[in-house]
Amino acid sequence: MCASVGLAFVAGCTGTIGDDSGRVGSPDDPRPPGTQQSPQCKGAIEPGRSPIRRLTRLEIDNAVRDLLGDNSKPARSFVPEEESLGFDNNADALGMSGLLAEQLMEAAEKVAGTAATKLATLAPACDTAKEGEATCARRFVTTWGKRAWRRALSEQEIGELVALFEKGRADGGYAQGIALVIQRMLQSPFFMYRVEHGDPATLKDGVVQLTGYEQASRLSFLLFASTPDDALLADAESGKLATAEGIAEVARRMLKDPRAKHSIANFHAQWLELGKLETASKDPALFPDFDAALRTSMKQETETFLDSVFFQTGSFDEMLLAPYSFVDSKLAGLYGVSAPSSSGFARVALDPAQRAGILTQPSVLALHAKSNQSSPVHRGKFVRERLLCMQLPPPPNDIVIEPPDLDPGLSTRDRFKEHSVNPACTGCHKLMDPIGFGFEHYDAIGRYRTKDGKFDVDAHGEVFASTDADGTFTGGVELAKKLAKSQQVKACMVTQWFRFAYGRGEAEADQCSLQRLEEAFAKANYDVRELVVALTQTDAFRFRKAGAL
Repeated sequence: MCASVGLAFVAGCTGTIGDDSGRVGSPDDPRPPGTQQSPQCKGAIEPGRSPIRRLTRLEIDNAVRDLLGDNSKPARSFVPEEESLGFDNNADALGMSGLLAEQLMEAAEKVAGTAATKLATLAPACDTAKEGEATCARRFVTTWGKRAWRRALSEQEIGELVALFEKGRADGGYAQGIALVIQRMLQSPFFMYRVEHGDPATLKDGVVQLTGYEQASRLSFLLFASTPDDALLADAESGKLATAEGIAEVARRMLKDPRAKHSIANFHAQWLELGKLETASKDPALFPDFDAALRTSMKQETETFLDSVFFQTGSFDEMLLAPYSFVDSKLAGLYGVSAPSSSGFARVALDPAQRAGILTQPSVLALHAKSNQSSPVHRGKFVRERLLCMQLPPPPNDIVIEPPDLDPGLSTRDRFKEHSVNPACTGCHKLMDPIGFGFEHYDAIGRYRTKDGKFDVDAHGEVFASTDADGTFTGGVELAKKLAKSQQVKACMVTQWFRFAYGRGEAEADQCSLQRLEEAFAKANYDVRELVVALTQTDAFRFRKAGAL
């Protein structure tokens, strides 16, 4: 039975590489999915779905920081987001529960109370003694409110909020009145949701262009994971965001801002599931050095590496092939290299026969292994889902997931042999295990090894099922080289960024947007920075269907 030997999928595996949009590659057409020339991509604008998006906990914390100068991160204790397609910002998975509404109310009251003690830092100076408290309150509502709700407020909204201020002032003075306004605005759907209607004056064929404020909001949450700042709001009001060229110019400016580093790191962390390192555990008898400090170092290594590659060269190939990384004293021992002469992380050259980019970094390898052994299943599944964008089905309910026990008389390949002979297992495991066996030179914490118990490591692997990376390979480095050449892997990188940037999965209506993204990525020689800029140029980013979600 598959139940006794590992992760088993007995239904839904056809051996075809694709994703939930039906974008499929074949050996007869090696171009990446979605790049087949379509006459439909030369005509009408097709933005696809534009679901209303609730802010994530990270976005709430960043917005509170930027709006109020408050670094308390109140949303850390909120109900965690549900993940969908690998990301926590998918609009379809972000609901509003009673518990979350209560947590938001309590947090709004707390941060508003703190903010009321430092009002001079939140809005343009206003002398209440000379200009009057009502005038200053109205100015606060108009200026700070525009940032909080990411648009200019209507006269009716301003009047209602000023009236609320008056109520608070009657109860506890000017500061109490402003605090009440802040509470109200932070609990509003206009803060918690990215509400979009589009500019009705641009209506054509059922499609509208986003307003300047809506475009500024999309840019800010993509690149800063926060509410727009004054510079972006000024761009919105000047009309700069009304053209693709203007949007691209602003996006490039934002990528040079230090705040962009945190948003890019957020994508990388979710793409590679790095957050799960915090709770990863290993058998202390077999891996006594795998402690909290080492987990933290593993995560920071990959973050530092990806930050360096993204912002220095942007090379996607370098992410997969770099024969170097960044280590501290903890990781130096695991890699078998000299520790840095100073505290912190330093770039080091690694053995190019053993290491190549993210696939052979301990963070990725340890995450996709069991507590006491490597896991060909999990490592192969990771490559299929994160680098080839194949959505594998969950195991059937009647399957008990148990890895094969360690057996000194059997190699890892032998212990997983049933997956290749049991008809109930082969359908899906043939897509995962042959890839995963290629990582057998790395133990459960990513340390390089030549022995699997008493056996010589056999790291022969194979990719197949109609991908343009099909074929045999030996070891993680050869696999990385194979994947780096794959157009489908590059197309998958486009898809992953699409899902993260737009907060939803791709669909048939997005084929033209995806095609243009893939073409832009190729034209930029696979510079991921230019892919991010290209994300701001698509129909899906600049337009929406009138009145639709």
